[in-house]
Amino acid sequence: MDNGVSAGSTASTSTLGHMALGLTLLAFGIGNTGIIDGVTVANSVSLATFIGGLALFVLGILEYRGGNGFNGTAFAGIGAFWFTWANGADGKVSADAAGMFLVLFAMLALSLTVAAAGGLFGQGVYGLFTLSLLLLAVGTFAESDMLGKVGGWVAALSGLLAWYGATAALASWPMAFGKRSSGAVAAS
Repeated sequence: MDNGVSAGSTASTSTLGHMALGLTLLAFGIGNTGIIDGVTVANSVSLATFIGGLALFVLGILEYRGGNGFNGTAFAGIGAFWFTWANGADGKVSADAAGMFLVLFAMLALSLTVAAAGGLFGQGVYGLFTLSLLLLAVGTFAESDMLGKVGGWVAALSGLLAWYGATAALASWPMAFGKRSSGAVAAS
């Protein structure tokens, strides 16, 4: 691709990235809660692989190319998380290895929480994601289904917040990712 050719608007890739993150977190979270009979976290593997994993990783690369290092890091890093999680979700690893994996990616999510701009939507999404990963990790280590369910609820809430922020950016609602400039709402 010629360097003079734009890969697309970073505002649109950011909005799409937050939408993909939100939908994946919602599916993952709802699967962990067990609130819908017959729907488990394993049912979110395809969505996590392709939307949360592959699509977010590609959007992260596009964000880097567009000059947005934060969203590039967030989307590519979380895309790697979802892709890796989905490939080990069927019990290919021990519970301790799965717990350690969740702790390591909670560290990434914590870094994103600290660095995020955008108040409630930036830090809120990544903060709740961090908390959900930690709850799921402790639940995995302790073999506690209850902590897994609580972690699922927190993940679903994080996903709902990310989905709302992306929808708000698309609809130009007053509360969206990033800062207002000239009356427009843009995704960060």
